[in-house]
Amino acid sequence: MTMFGSFTFVHLFYLINSIGWTLVLSALAFVLGAIGGFGVMLARISPRPWLRWAAIVYIECIQGIPLLILLFIVYFGLSVYGYSLPSLVAAGLAMMVYVAAYLGDIWRGCIDAMPKPQWEASECLAFSRWQTLRLVIIPQAVRLSLPPTVGFLVQIIKMTSLASVIGFVELTRAGQIINNTIFQPFLIFSLVGVFYFALCYPLSRWSEAMEKKLNVANR
Repeated sequence: MTMFGSFTFVHLFYLINSIGWTLVLSALAFVLGAIGGFGVMLARISPRPWLRWAAIVYIECIQGIPLLILLFIVYFGLSVYGYSLPSLVAAGLAMMVYVAAYLGDIWRGCIDAMPKPQWEASECLAFSRWQTLRLVIIPQAVRLSLPPTVGFLVQIIKMTSLASVIGFVELTRAGQIINNTIFQPFLIFSLVGVFYFALCYPLSRWSEAMEKKLNVANR
């Protein structure tokens, strides 16, 4: 059975299957980026100036470089030196570096938003800096950070489309492969856009709902 001429259900199932790889890459980038971002956040608020400056330089450099360039550096650049990485691994590493810079900055802002009396009260209780962060500041900052973190997750899902340039077959690349076969760009990429919308819209609404709830609680 065909749909819209030569577009078949086989093509549709191929697109649907590629959604799984989009989610795999998104999860890989988010989890690794969150681990790296937590380290960047700790360095950014460290009492040691050299750590703070190192984190600032990292954030400014990564945020000033397009993700596409990072993908080229990791996938093509490393291969020149004999490190030929699978496209999934290369995309995951490049996105980890990129995501860590943004999440570290987001979470640093949430830590800085905590009222100073929280820090002062912890000092009165003779808490160390790490105890203050772990027991007092971070639990409160996590709640504050959820809306922007989920909002950035939406951006991560959409950024996975750039992995198509290094041959990783996620949703966008699957659409390109099908289009190269039957040449129906309007239909195919409209479907790809619908699938991205289906992935991202619920997360956007969830982020918005959490933000509204947080604003009501603060008032």
